[in-house]
Amino acid sequence: MANRKKLLLAIGYLLLAILFLPSFVLSDNNSEEKCRLLVEQGSQNLSPTEYRQALEECAQYYQRESARIETDISKTEQEKKTLQNTIYTLNQKIKNLNYQISQSNLIIKDLGLQIEDTQASIEKTSLKIEDSKDKLANILRNINEEDQKAVVEILLAENDLSDFFDNIMALEILNSKSKEFLQDIKTLKANLEGQKQSLDEEKNGLEETVKIQTIQKEESNETKQDQEYYLQLTEQEYQKQLKEKEETQKKAAEIRTKIYELIGVRKAVTYEEALEVAKYAASLIGIRPALLLGILSQESSIGRNVGQCYLKDTATGAGVVVLSGKSVSRVMNPSRDVPLFLQIVDNLNKEKGLAMNLLETLVSCPMSFGWGGAMGPAQFIPSTWNLYQDKIKEKIGASADPWDLRDASVAASIYLKDKIDSYGSEGKAVQAYFCGRATNTYWCTWYEKNVLYLATCHQQFIDSGVMSDKCQKAIGLE
Repeated sequence: MANRKKLLLAIGYLLLAILFLPSFVLSDNNSEEKCRLLVEQGSQNLSPTEYRQALEECAQYYQRESARIETDISKTEQEKKTLQNTIYTLNQKIKNLNYQISQSNLIIKDLGLQIEDTQASIEKTSLKIEDSKDKLANILRNINEEDQKAVVEILLAENDLSDFFDNIMALEILNSKSKEFLQDIKTLKANLEGQKQSLDEEKNGLEETVKIQTIQKEESNETKQDQEYYLQLTEQEYQKQLKEKEETQKKAAEIRTKIYELIGVRKAVTYEEALEVAKYAASLIGIRPALLLGILSQESSIGRNVGQCYLKDTATGAGVVVLSGKSVSRVMNPSRDVPLFLQIVDNLNKEKGLAMNLLETLVSCPMSFGWGGAMGPAQFIPSTWNLYQDKIKEKIGASADPWDLRDASVAASIYLKDKIDSYGSEGKAVQAYFCGRATNTYWCTWYEKNVLYLATCHQQFIDSGVMSDKCQKAIGLE
């Protein structure tokens, strides 16, 4: 009985847990629809924590979908290449067969002319043979007539007996020569007939080859048409996949924007809020949140000190120290940075409805060397920000604001990731962040040492939830 009560109690708890689970639970079957509703209708009945969790799950879902589509696109691209290669090979084969057929037809035409010439020669030779036969027949008749004459007739007809014998001899010689000539002509005719037969056989053989080549060409052409049909289908599928990828990326961007809106504001934030921003931005790009926080701590005390100067003269780049009003030259490089700075401020005012006064917007004062003019928590100078703002927009789905901790965190993460990939280490990437490139000069190594120490402090808090007094002092959390 006790066991039965325990079982019923467990079932009751399970039912209650199911009833009170958040309404947004993703499954393979309803992810797309649930995420669509989340984008279109917002949090619905979810608490802020549940809404954030649901958005994160949707972001992961779209990331998986994007990876799947990318795999399909790669396979389709390979199929396209295979079909294109096959079509190219068939085109070459058809082209080669066309050449062979044309060449064979030329040879057949030439053989036809040779056969006609040979046939004409045979006909001429036949006429010569007939003529020679007639002449030979006349000679033989004359010889026969001479042979039939009586001795008395011969003696009476010829003045000299020797003349008779001369005639007989001449006829015999003519008869012999005629026979030789006739035999030569017959031999020539036989040779010509053999040559004609050989030419006929060669011509017939080539004509058969042309027939076979023509059939092969037609078969290749049919295969090519089939391959082109499949290529067209593959291209349609490819375009469909590209469109699906574009739509998925668009939805993912909408999700990222919503998450982005939940985790930060354009004002000073608490350390916990800054940590959450850093975790999101760093994970979005693929670097350590602690490294990003180390940079933000070094550059601006995580947004608490974004500069102490105002730009006052856009022509020369001169300005003033805000607290003292002291004039300072080299606040901002007038040719490299000032035009971009003006453009950034103008765009933010138009696109985000801000009312920034460019002559009263905090930027960094110059150090003992170089120019100032760095903006916001990550302290990007306008020309460097300009290089990265498209990449930032691609990640957050909105125009980038260098004074917004979220945008600045994404920008710094992108920059650091680029340099880590280039130099192979966080330390060298940190040097490049300050110096523009990794170099072991005094100031570059000093900056690297400071940032990596601060990153260690932040990592300590991320791992354990506590931070030493020394670290808190270094970061400015006292």
